[in-house]
Amino acid sequence: MMQDFVFTSESVTAGHPDKLCDRISDAIVDRFLALDPFARVEAECAVATGTLFLACRFASAVRLDLPSIARETIAQAGYTGGAFDAASCSILTSLAESTTAARLELDETELDDAGIEAIPATHQVTAFGFACRQTPELMPLPIVLAHRLARGLERARAELPWLMPDGKVQVAVEYRARRPFRIYALALTAALDPDRRPATGELDEALRAGVIEPCLAEVEPRPDPATRILVNPGGPFLVGGPARHAGLTGRKTAIDTYGEYARHSGAALSGKDPARIDRIGAYAARWAAKNVVATGLAESCEVQLSWTIGLARPVSLAVETFGTGRIGEEAIAQRLERVFDFRPAAIVRAFDLRRLSVRNPGGFFARLAAYGQVGRTDLDLPWERLDRVEALATG
Repeated sequence: MMQDFVFTSESVTAGHPDKLCDRISDAIVDRFLALDPFARVEAECAVATGTLFLACRFASAVRLDLPSIARETIAQAGYTGGAFDAASCSILTSLAESTTAARLELDETELDDAGIEAIPATHQVTAFGFACRQTPELMPLPIVLAHRLARGLERARAELPWLMPDGKVQVAVEYRARRPFRIYALALTAALDPDRRPATGELDEALRAGVIEPCLAEVEPRPDPATRILVNPGGPFLVGGPARHAGLTGRKTAIDTYGEYARHSGAALSGKDPARIDRIGAYAARWAAKNVVATGLAESCEVQLSWTIGLARPVSLAVETFGTGRIGEEAIAQRLERVFDFRPAAIVRAFDLRRLSVRNPGGFFARLAAYGQVGRTDLDLPWERLDRVEALATG
């Protein structure tokens, strides 16, 4: 296992075309669940130039104007004029309504054990959860810093009117003995208004002062004199967004999870209701891994869970601690099996997933679409809670 290396992760702003598609897909999920907690929804988007294609399969007691939800979300991302405009872009739809019999009006919070066992996984997936001691969030440092800077780039639009909604950040961290040692390089790519774009020197100075310095002022390690800082290294990036490059729901799964520092299933997380085990299984695996690390059973932990169609219980639960475990990996896996219930209905019950959209009028799942679906500190995510530490510690 390599001890010294440089690792890079990237994040993008909420106006990046891929993330715009994720947010539209999750806004649709939110709207259905807010009015019908038992709705079944699968929503996917593709966007390019001035056209959005929306495909949605649903079974629900409510009827929604899905194109209006898409336009509202596009406007929230900042596309309210120019080459791609929330009001005038073309929206093509492929909508299919399933019978309401496809809905399971079973409240998981009221089911007994037999009821939980009777609800199997309806999709196959192998999901991975990861946690480590590199940051207070128990996440890999490169993706945490990338998300910080991408958020900062979006916030800077309030002060820098020539910034467009689309942006990307890459962070390279140098590791020594598998621990973060220094920030090797930072690269910011910001879309610019072609009519108001600043000179190269002004752009570099504005993003250093308005994004990099405030975002990294309280983190360790901080950039040092040898850190390479690159602003729009590919040259002028004008307009950006769907007018410049295409987007697709579920294409940024590494950004949604661990910045490729750890494995993930590859399945899209956005655009799926709580019955989809490929989405909620990723959250459950993170929940387990984070509690293992917080308990002190390992410095780094990956939890692998596999479900097969037709069975409620995972067919596989495996733990990898990368040589950092205080006890054996099999012993940790045995504790996880005793402490956590990884059946789909039990996960929905533990996280109360059907009611999160009701309790968050501005949307719950749509807020996950950008800046990570795990490791968040700005949202009260049930899979980030350290509520099983005591049970894991006692075995």
